[in-house]
Amino acid sequence: MVSLLRTYMRPYAWLLVAVVVLQAIEAAGNLYLPNLNADIIDDGVVQSDNDFIWKMGLRMLIVSIVLSVVAVICTYVSSYVAAGTADRIRTAIYRRVQSFSAAEMSRFEVSSLTTRSVNDVQQIQLFVQLALSMLLIALFTSGGAIVMAVREAPRLSPVLIATIAVLLVLTVIVVLRLLPMGREVQERSDRINQVMREQISGVRVTRAFLRTPHERERFEVSNAEVTDVSIRSGRLFAVVLSVATGVTNLASVGVIWFGGKQIADGSLEIGNLTAFILYLLAILIYTVIAVAVLAMVPRAAASADRILQVLNTVPAIGDPPSPQRPQPDSAETGLVELRNVDFGYAGSERPVLHNIDLTFHPGRTTAIIGGTGSGKSTLLRLIPRLLDATGGSVRVNGLEVGAQPVADLRAGIGLVPQTAFLFAGTIAGNLRLGRPEAGDDELWQALEIAQAHDFVSALRDGLDSRVERGGVNFSGGQRQRLAIARALVRRPRLYLFDDCFSALDAATDARLRAALRAGTTDATVVIVAQRASTIMQADQIIVLDNGRVDGIGTHDELLASCLTYQEIVASQLGAGAAA
Repeated sequence: MVSLLRTYMRPYAWLLVAVVVLQAIEAAGNLYLPNLNADIIDDGVVQSDNDFIWKMGLRMLIVSIVLSVVAVICTYVSSYVAAGTADRIRTAIYRRVQSFSAAEMSRFEVSSLTTRSVNDVQQIQLFVQLALSMLLIALFTSGGAIVMAVREAPRLSPVLIATIAVLLVLTVIVVLRLLPMGREVQERSDRINQVMREQISGVRVTRAFLRTPHERERFEVSNAEVTDVSIRSGRLFAVVLSVATGVTNLASVGVIWFGGKQIADGSLEIGNLTAFILYLLAILIYTVIAVAVLAMVPRAAASADRILQVLNTVPAIGDPPSPQRPQPDSAETGLVELRNVDFGYAGSERPVLHNIDLTFHPGRTTAIIGGTGSGKSTLLRLIPRLLDATGGSVRVNGLEVGAQPVADLRAGIGLVPQTAFLFAGTIAGNLRLGRPEAGDDELWQALEIAQAHDFVSALRDGLDSRVERGGVNFSGGQRQRLAIARALVRRPRLYLFDDCFSALDAATDARLRAALRAGTTDATVVIVAQRASTIMQADQIIVLDNGRVDGIGTHDELLASCLTYQEIVASQLGAGAAA
């Protein structure tokens, strides 16, 4: 936690110094008030000197007002530093997660990353705020009160030492017991977040299969786990607080008992005893405050460790040390070459792709088809480096994909993923995602090609129509067409369509493919599809079977030579179509 705070609190160094100075002033004022109170009793009340009482009372009032102003400033600055530190940590997590590949995402999981970027950061923010606004003043005041108390009544110091020893032991016990609980409660928060996310995302499936009672039980188990840890930590703190309060009361009784005897024999004045009692109460009160703040250290430390796990993770896919950039508008722009490519997911028993040797040429449409799990989408993800090949070579625009800056590589690619995702905002905002400067005419042209012009123009606000998160206010086919239009607006030299025509009816599919061919004449177009009717007119069709290339050619050539393709066509279009 120290390294995390040192890194992200560095811009606020001068504010931290200011807080320390202000807290020292506040502590000095708190320690000065009991001394003034002792003077009023010994030199004012006992001597019946009303002028002295008024003089000291006015001085106490001024000190109290100054302390109030200082306390307000300290609280504001502490909150500012804590919020700023949390903001910088959240930003760092966001930027790191944005650079993660599929491997890192599967390692941390979305639910855990959400908890780390929200709940864990909040734990750090709360600890920083309380440490600056309460812990510092507690340490300064307690330390100063010990010195002042011994100064006022040295013979009562054994009671003071015994009390402090008990409180220190309690503090150590609390921190040691809460350390494992802090990590446990954060990990269980991950679990309940994951369960909630699954149940919200899969609510239709849950209801369709009548699994609501089962999912409710899963939630209750996860919720009970978090509650159990929270109750145990709360119970521990309650016990410690009760013991600390008991120690405080016993210490007060002891001080009054022994102090009364010293007053009786004339070795101690009433004012000194009163000041000692006030200092003792200050020590005990601020020690309890310090214990309460320190009790947060285990959970904050666990949160810091979890955050550092994310920040210290080096993405598997990143920019090379010496990046290469292709020549603009060269003859190889849009050219894709895969040479002896293998790929296997971490922990899998066997590779997904084996010895893939393919070339996708500019100005031509290449289609990839195959059975479920044959590696079609995986192959497509190797081109923009969403995944890195575990063997062989992938070249785009004449250069190895690993030798190019990731941003430059992807800037020349228009990708339409298998699941069409739209961001909350407007239709125009989603279409301009890859090219913010695109004009309205270009947006309408892309919508025309994607066969989305009619339904968008029928909306009351047209391009400014509202899009809910994920595009849930549009049908599956509409989302797919908007996603295709978004890629077209970018005007790249390489298009990758990952089975993004599946929700379209046959007529719309045919019109879109015809318009797409006319609108992407100079670009390299790669289409992954499940339906043979979608790719029959492609210049080149690649058939994958169990991660291997089983056939390459046109529709007619594959019907004559590739058994796998014949079976696909026969199953979808009938035996006559494959004859």
